[in-house]
Amino acid sequence: MAHHMSEAELKKCASECSRCHEVCIETMNHCLKSGGKHVEQKHFTLMIDCAQICATNSDFLLRQSSLHAETCRACAEVCDACADDCEKLGDEHMKRCATTCRSCAESCRAMSMAAV
Repeated sequence: MAHHMSEAELKKCASECSRCHEVCIETMNHCLKSGGKHVEQKHFTLMIDCAQICATNSDFLLRQSSLHAETCRACAEVCDACADDCEKLGDEHMKRCATTCRSCAESCRAMSMAAV
């Protein structure tokens, strides 16, 4: 049975997405300073993708778009991939990013399932 999401639940998930966007951007600055594996194309592109989908998904949620379940599903998938990649690099900045991405993915996954 579908559960209608409250405005508070939508805003909470949007806030998680905004936070993840912010942390990904901050972490990209760390990656640029660190160089090496931190700026390899696959990794850095994934971080850009994650920041962008989080910002986009936050907008969908705040607008209460009828398509937010789809953007939440995509956001969760990208956040999980970004978290996996960040964990491989292992320093504190990357661990913080991975933790934030996992939290966002969890929130988005719950939101997408509740909207079905």
